[in-house]
This record gives sequence, C-alpha cells and structure tokens, in this order.
Amino acid sequence: MRFRPGARLDPSQVTDRRGLGGGGIALGGGGLGAAGIVIYLLFALLGGGSPGTFGSLDGQSAGQASQSLDCSTGADANERQDCRIVGDVNSVQAYWRRWFTAHGKSYEPANTVFFTGSTSTGCGEASTDVGPFYCPNDRLVYIDLGFYQELHDRFGAQGGPFAEAYVIAHEYGHHTQDLLGALKPGSSQGAASQSVRTELQADCYAGVWARNAVATGYIVDLTKADIADGLDAAGAVGDDRIQQETQGRVNPETWTHGSSAERQKWFERGYQRGEPSGCDTFSGAL
Repeated sequence: MRFRPGARLDPSQVTDRRGLGGGGIALGGGGLGAAGIVIYLLFALLGGGSPGTFGSLDGQSAGQASQSLDCSTGADANERQDCRIVGDVNSVQAYWRRWFTAHGKSYEPANTVFFTGSTSTGCGEASTDVGPFYCPNDRLVYIDLGFYQELHDRFGAQGGPFAEAYVIAHEYGHHTQDLLGALKPGSSQGAASQSVRTELQADCYAGVWARNAVATGYIVDLTKADIADGLDAAGAVGDDRIQQETQGRVNPETWTHGSSAERQKWFERGYQRGEPSGCDTFSGAL
C-alpha cells in the first residue's frame, strides 16, 4: 500500500501523546498480572470490551498535553509509520464523511490519540495492554503504535502497512456505529452474542473502506497482497486463535469478537460489497 506522494495530510486529526505519560493504571477494578492481561485482551483487543471497565473518570476525558506531528504529505506517510497512520485516519474519515453526506447525514470527525504506556480517556485510565480501542464517551480512537509489533510478535500476523490500516479502519467502524446509533458494546459473551456481532460489523466496515480507499485520494492502489495482509491481521485476532494460543483450548461461550474465519469473512464481505448496507451482522447467522 502506497500513498500518493503529493496527497495533503491533515495531522490535526491525530493527537500525539507519545512519551508524555499517563499515571497509574487500575484496569477492570484492579491491577492485572500477565495472565489477567491476556484474559482482558480477549475483551478489549480492537475495541471489543466494555469501555467503562478501564476505570472511572465519570465519562469525562482528562485534559492531557499533546505534541504536534510533522506529517504533511503522502510522501511522509510512505516514509514514517506515524505519518502513515495519519494518512490512514485521513482516508478512512474522508470515506465516511462522503458516505454520510451522500445519505443526508452529518459526519462528526473523531481524532485518533497516539500514546505510549498509559493515558487518560473518557472511558477511564487505559494502558497499552488493552490494545487499540474506540471510546464512545469522548468519541476518540486510542492506540499505542507498539501494538503493531505486538500484532506480529504475539499474535502471528504478517503485518505490513495495510494490516495497520485495517486496525484503524476497524476502530473507525465503531465510531461510525456510534454516530448511526448502532454501537452495541457490552459484556455479553458467546459465539452469537451482541458483542461479537458489533465487532464483526466493524470488521465489515473496515472492508467497505478498503474497497473505497483509492477513491479518497490518499492511496495509490491496494494490491491483492495488501488485502491478504488485512485478512491475515483479522484472522490473527480471532477469539479462537487467541484462546488456543494463550489457554490451549477454545471456548466459544466466552467469545467477544468472533472467530478468525468470521472476522475474515466479514472484512471480505465489506470489501466485496463496498457499501455499509452489506454489513448487517445483527440479524441471521454469522
């Protein structure tokens, strides 16, 4: 995946808190050891947990210093990871803004927050252990960019620029659900639970953006290899694969995101249909 060298990036859509710290962490009502973090990831990875479990800030996002990003063109995105993610955010939001306008709706942009270690959010204190997530309380996407290496090292994803973009597009899928009144997070578990259906729709929305990514003007083209990297990343964070690798067994009754095959299926469906109307995961079989 390559960005158009002359494309103008909008770094104001990303808030950079990297290296600024965020204080102590109390996740899910107490500190988590390594085993607890693994279990917590099953609920929180890629935005699937109940955001309110991070800690209590009474729904208010704590003020926190940020720094500006020196990313102005697609050429910067082709050279630097942080600028590449800025380009991803710009492209994803350009698509959804256009879609909302075409359907007589108003799109509310959402910033992505880069952080390292821990940060304060409208959903409470969060650490890098929870993975990327969308917080509906402040309508921001949060990510420690170190997650991408974790995706490769811990979960076995091949990685690559489009795998990174898939993660961002998934989180903005949740933002889109939020704006449309369809965001249905919660603590429900099970192979056909509301939580799983919510996550699979966000995967489908990521595929929809991918089908339309070139038309946003930021990206030169997407190859079959790029889409394969996206499918690979989706499969790497399936509940069944994570459970097998971390617990040595698979228990569908505790799923919150869907199986590897389901996550790939719904991303691919979104990519093939290229339209959100093809992403109804809330009715019928998955």
